[in-house]
Amino acid sequence: MVANRASVHFTFVPEFSPGLEGVVAAQTAVSEVDGANGRLIYRGGYLIEDLSPVVSFEEVAYLLWNGELPNKTQLDALCRQMSAARPLKDTARGTLMAMDPQTDLMDTLRTVVSAQGATKTLTKPTQEEAIALTAVFPSIVAAAYRRRQGKEIVEPRSDLTHAANLLWMMGDEEPPVERVHFLESYLVLLADHGLNASTFAARVIASTGSDLTSCVVGAIGALKGPAHGGATFAARTMLDKIGSADNAEKWLRDAHARHERFAGFGHRVYRTYDPRAKLLREMAKAAAPELHRTAARTEELALQILHESHPERPNATNVDFWASVVLTGAGIPKEMFTSLFATSRVAGWTAHVLESLADLRIIRPASVWTGPPPGKKPVPLASR
Repeated sequence: MVANRASVHFTFVPEFSPGLEGVVAAQTAVSEVDGANGRLIYRGGYLIEDLSPVVSFEEVAYLLWNGELPNKTQLDALCRQMSAARPLKDTARGTLMAMDPQTDLMDTLRTVVSAQGATKTLTKPTQEEAIALTAVFPSIVAAAYRRRQGKEIVEPRSDLTHAANLLWMMGDEEPPVERVHFLESYLVLLADHGLNASTFAARVIASTGSDLTSCVVGAIGALKGPAHGGATFAARTMLDKIGSADNAEKWLRDAHARHERFAGFGHRVYRTYDPRAKLLREMAKAAAPELHRTAARTEELALQILHESHPERPNATNVDFWASVVLTGAGIPKEMFTSLFATSRVAGWTAHVLESLADLRIIRPASVWTGPPPGKKPVPLASR
């Protein structure tokens, strides 16, 4: 007997992938994380290890926004634009001054960025806005830090680079060249990293046709989470607890026995050593020699313990571990680490938003219903 085809129905049940693991949600030329081979590729096909030693943060930002490195004329024009956009608007300054100085730095950044970018009408994201938002991040972060210290806000200077200006506004003194170099390198290395959580958040918001500031504010909210932007703070806190190279083995083995995770090890995408961590590890020798010794011994033992426990898992060192050492050498206190991450990554966030405008379609993934069968009748309030 042949079944009547008209009576046969099929219900499509989408496959559930926790954390969207393996789900392709975007096409991008901004950056690529080649996890299998341990490579980070910036726009234009540049490997991060080739790019990092020879470019400034401003050059990398230009690259992410435009797809090519700037020439001298183009770079000078960008630097002038960024310099002009550094001061806080009156509304943003008023918002900052109205906040409790001890407010979490990421909360302050999120709130003041929202005020800085507030407009009377909904506008389509532009590169000019991307430049302005990227330029003002150091001013907000440094001002929030100074207020936490009970000090007056230091105004930005037009004659300093992006990295140098941040250090100037933090300390009200000419920043040493080596500290500027350490911070600059960090900003270049963290400017973009594929479709990470905060970048995806920005692209989701952009897909609704929203404005650029809303996209960036959403990304800041995602980055604030300890599983994303807070990992560098966690790595530095772990090193503080370890205290010295001599204490590393006892501390790590005791922590492992308590089933505590080692901050700065393992990555969602990289199956090998994070290429950014390699660069920062070498830099850390000069940035913070004593802390480097503790960190190097910690890394050696942590990798050994992790391999002994789970030899099947790739638990290589990630960028957060060595970034915590280099940022310390640059004179950045650990409570600022996540806001410094945002100060770098805003260039990538805005580049992704601008790229997504070419094929704007609202991001609306499916979900799998796990509730009871439909048809349950509601009981009136008086009878419940």
